[in-house]
Amino acid sequence: MSISATQASSAPSKPANSRGRVIFASLVGTTIEFYDFYVYATAAVLVFPHLFFPAGDETTALLSSFAVFGAAMVARPVGSIVFGHLGDKHGRKVTLVGALLTMGVATFLIGVLPTYAQVGWIAAALLVLMRLAQGFALGGEWSGAALVATENAPVGKRAWYGTFPQLGAPIGFIIANGLFLIIAAALPSDDPSMPSEAFLEWGWRIPFLFSAVMVIVGLYVRLKLVESTAFSKAKSSGAVQRLPLATVFRDHWKELILGTFFMLATYVLFYLMTAFSLTYGRAPVDAAVPGLGYSYNTFVLMLIVGVVFFGIFTLVSGPLADRFGRRKTLIWVTAAIIVFGLLWVPLTGGGLFGVMAWLIIGMSLMGFTFGPMGALLPELFPTNVRYTGSGISYNVSSILGAAVAPFIAVALWTLGEGSPFWVGIYLAGAGLLTLIALIVSKETKDVDIER
Repeated sequence: MSISATQASSAPSKPANSRGRVIFASLVGTTIEFYDFYVYATAAVLVFPHLFFPAGDETTALLSSFAVFGAAMVARPVGSIVFGHLGDKHGRKVTLVGALLTMGVATFLIGVLPTYAQVGWIAAALLVLMRLAQGFALGGEWSGAALVATENAPVGKRAWYGTFPQLGAPIGFIIANGLFLIIAAALPSDDPSMPSEAFLEWGWRIPFLFSAVMVIVGLYVRLKLVESTAFSKAKSSGAVQRLPLATVFRDHWKELILGTFFMLATYVLFYLMTAFSLTYGRAPVDAAVPGLGYSYNTFVLMLIVGVVFFGIFTLVSGPLADRFGRRKTLIWVTAAIIVFGLLWVPLTGGGLFGVMAWLIIGMSLMGFTFGPMGALLPELFPTNVRYTGSGISYNVSSILGAAVAPFIAVALWTLGEGSPFWVGIYLAGAGLLTLIALIVSKETKDVDIER
């Protein structure tokens, strides 16, 4: 995937959008999208097992809630195909606006859904429908935001610009969980393992309804974007494909497979350190499947501290990937993720210090591995199928990594009778698959983004 001498010597076109507009437009949308996803992930642990599934075995209700969580990941590849088709044929701007609107409406509607006690299984069915809409929207959001950043980046700074849409993940997490934390503090519970009655009755709805405000801000910013030079050139030269999906599967299937496995360890780590950790951290030490026994407020504060490191190292990873290359940087980070997976038991068994070290190390590695993906996946594909190709790789990996990660983790945690040993092994195994994909791949940092 190296560029030709002609490409290397030619001067790149001036970006169509200003630096501030590119950074803010790519950051604000993914922040909102990840905020919406984190709001659901938190509610999937705290609220939905109690309100949307029949009373009975707590583990079964939790697994049912996580299954709905995973349903969105199944919808994401569909979203990547639909939005990718539109983005590669009609441009990035209109597609990004559509993805943001879809996510915002679905999230708002979750905030007004009736519960199982009110309408029975219809409540769970409506929750699944809204969750599928969220996944469909996120399937088109990420790749569009990454393309806005990378196709408008200055020479030699593509990976750094590509970290800004990635930075939306930690920022969205902090806003979502910070808001839940404030509401939980305002509506305290006498039982630290359970939300209060007021929280379950109406408090949990506030973060979902608040998303409407954030969407309005995001739409205002994105409507001011103009198309990138790369897409404009592809359109004016007649390179736009009638069926980008068919082209990418016919001509770029190897890149699709590699891109999917590049993201695997990232996704598994991502959802283990957010969705699963919240369950494990809050489970009582004397439960049938024991956990760490922290209260919700305490553990979320600990998570937020860890996520600050996620954000810091997301930004740090960009300049490193620009200097040393995406492949070399990610090989070292993925090797560290494998080692980290093998250290879960001694870290989580080390008291407060050990648990904080576990969260900080995991989130720091998350930043290091997630940051370069904003440039790496788009660089695998030419302009006329870039939206479709990068979106499919990113979102098919969400099925293999994210859709099943919380579900598998709970099962392995139960198998270990409260020990996270097998969950760590699961992470190490995903890391090994990603490491193999990186080793057999080629470097992409010098490819021509306008090819």
